[in-house]
Amino acid sequence: MPIKNRIADMHAEVTAWRRDLHSNPELRFEEHRTSALVAERLAAFGCDEVATGIGRTGVVGVIKGRAPGDRVIGFRADMDALPIEEATGAPHASQSPGKMHACGHDGHTAMLLGAARYLAETRNFAGTVVVIFQPAEEGSGGARAMIADGLMERWSIDEVYGMHNWPGLPAGAFAVRDGPQMGAVDYFTITVKGRGGHAALPHLAVDTSLAASATVVAVQSIAARNLDPLKTMVLSIGGIRSDTDTFNVIPDTVTLKGTVRYLEPQVQEMIVTRLTAIAEATAAAYGASAVVDYTNQVGATINDPDAAARAADVARRVAGDVIRDLDPVMPGEDFSDMLAERPGAYLFIGNGDSADLHNPAYDFNDEIIPAGVSWYAELAETRMPLM
Repeated sequence: MPIKNRIADMHAEVTAWRRDLHSNPELRFEEHRTSALVAERLAAFGCDEVATGIGRTGVVGVIKGRAPGDRVIGFRADMDALPIEEATGAPHASQSPGKMHACGHDGHTAMLLGAARYLAETRNFAGTVVVIFQPAEEGSGGARAMIADGLMERWSIDEVYGMHNWPGLPAGAFAVRDGPQMGAVDYFTITVKGRGGHAALPHLAVDTSLAASATVVAVQSIAARNLDPLKTMVLSIGGIRSDTDTFNVIPDTVTLKGTVRYLEPQVQEMIVTRLTAIAEATAAAYGASAVVDYTNQVGATINDPDAAARAADVARRVAGDVIRDLDPVMPGEDFSDMLAERPGAYLFIGNGDSADLHNPAYDFNDEIIPAGVSWYAELAETRMPLM
């Protein structure tokens, strides 16, 4: 199926929406301008219902098909930006210092708005489409906030689908796999406590820097020696900080901050147990102590196989081909919380040869907009066909 003519005609206008959003980025749970624009456009499109303030700054639009139907399908886009200083030099670059759309959420929002406009105009389906514009995907639980506000129950959503652009994948191509597609995200802090002292007299102190450094190395054994070799995880220390900032003081306390990514929920308990045991024992070996604070941020993004197959079939109609054998990736995505509530799928749309996500030089590829909009529209029409 080629790109729908009406959607092709909307390309320039949707691009303008996207670039306006890019110029005016808003961080998690601060998406007030973005939410207002989304709600205003949904109302102008003629949506049957527009609800704001869902999950604090989220927006929901409801579009009923030309014929009644029992199925309700949710389409989700994320709206928040990142605390990054933009370096694209684009005419539509961020006008807010220290904030930018470095992950393409501006493009995701614009594409779903384009799909909402098309579906509200044509209504060539039997059932209901719920368009979900989510705040705070970047680490603050926006999906959970919308779910807690009754997203699934209030609109009786049966299935839910989402899409993310992916640099390095050919522009406009699609990729989706059965089962885990993106990793779970856990965060941890290890606080190593000892006894501070003069750097020239280490025998009178308990060296927390040495104990913490040994801990950084030791915890890597979890993946190498505690995990089934046929399973996957990665543990990374992202920050090391002491309570001193000078050359000649052994600190009382050193704090390690890190993240764990994995695909199968069953391995989490093992990771927590081993991380705690290794941190405590390693610190004790150097005369120090350690306390571990462990937090689950989001679960793995796990596609329902039937929903993934439907998503792939529609992507094939739009793009001519779809990648089904892609390997899972370890970045996390809180759309996983929605997939834990309802069956559905999350797929990637290629952003072409662009800078990586979360890079100051990244920009969304506007040329992929018609493909993304068409995918949403075609999925609604084929999953809920008019008889």
